[in-house]
Amino acid sequence: MNFKILILGSDANAYYMARCYYEAFHQKAHLIGKEKLAFTKFSNILTVSYNKFLWQEDVFIKTVNNYAKSFINDKILLVSTNETYSILIAKNQDKLSSNLVFPKQDYNTLKTLVNKKLFYQTYQKQNLLFPKTYFYNIQDEIFPIMDYPIILKPADVITYNHLNFKDKHKIYKINSFNELKSVLKKIKTSGYQGELILQEYIKGDDSHLYDSIVYVDKNHHVKVISFAQIGLQEHTLSMVGNAATLINGYSSFLDAPIKKMKQAIISFMENINYTGFAEIDMKYDSKSKNFKVLEINARQGRSSYYISKLGANLIEVLVKDLIYQQELASLDLNNEVLLSFVPKCIVKKYIKNEDFKNKALAMWKQRVSPMECRLDTNFKRFLLMKKRLWHYRKDYKHAYWTS
Repeated sequence: MNFKILILGSDANAYYMARCYYEAFHQKAHLIGKEKLAFTKFSNILTVSYNKFLWQEDVFIKTVNNYAKSFINDKILLVSTNETYSILIAKNQDKLSSNLVFPKQDYNTLKTLVNKKLFYQTYQKQNLLFPKTYFYNIQDEIFPIMDYPIILKPADVITYNHLNFKDKHKIYKINSFNELKSVLKKIKTSGYQGELILQEYIKGDDSHLYDSIVYVDKNHHVKVISFAQIGLQEHTLSMVGNAATLINGYSSFLDAPIKKMKQAIISFMENINYTGFAEIDMKYDSKSKNFKVLEINARQGRSSYYISKLGANLIEVLVKDLIYQQELASLDLNNEVLLSFVPKCIVKKYIKNEDFKNKALAMWKQRVSPMECRLDTNFKRFLLMKKRLWHYRKDYKHAYWTS
């Protein structure tokens, strides 16, 4: 069966999904992005075009359909790389060309994952544990009484992501009431009118963070699940929360209930009739000895490429399920694999958990780097990626985030 791949986005997520396609099928995916980003520049394993208005609903529908109609005799696998695209697809699936193939998501269910207030409210009685959470309207003058530090983040992630203002943080760690008032003033001035999440800060350095990737097939059954400990996250304003270094199939906390948590994730994803890839972000609370879910991303995460090296090439999984209509084998990905976006010197200097650091260094020669593809031989790209690795030294040296 003839098929093509259309990937929405131009970031790291989009690059490694194109890489998955090239590694599995030796063909170039086409990307449509909103803007030029370094991750997908100068690549010879993909093609990319841009439309700066792609996040506008009418433009999105027209752009995607125009591409689909140019290959009307082929099935086209449509791949989202962020929540904006996921919502646009789910909301407008009846308006998209019939040769486009994608995980069929219920729009209302998807909103409960993308909007963080809806997420915590809708699923508070499910079998997942969350940090203690308050919802704050940006117009309110009365603040909940909380113990500092706390975490502050937008409830409406999509609207917030579309805003630009000075010192904008993806996630704020607030250490005092005065700092909270100052940050709220900045966000309000930016034009954000939605609600904010004020949340308990779970103590522990970056190694208390964990990542799970699941794939739920067209019949709403979890067919792939991973579980990785993060040793280091990104520490810049716009990237904190994204894994910089992780190890699947490993945990330095021997009392962490991983098997129990994996089963809880499987039950949850199947109970809400989800379809497609999702990423579950968690933090291990060593006090209660439980995992607390921070969020569930309704698509593969920025670091999810590591499951390809465990026998679950992300594009192959989608193609087998949605294009070829095959029954997928169930894969519980327990083998160890190290993924790192950052160079070895950053791992040595900034990972605080010595057990994790030693494990990562011992595995270093077999590491997976999502942005470094030996098949992508463009020399300009090679230099650009080396420059990015060099900039990590500056990023961590002057980082605002501290655990």
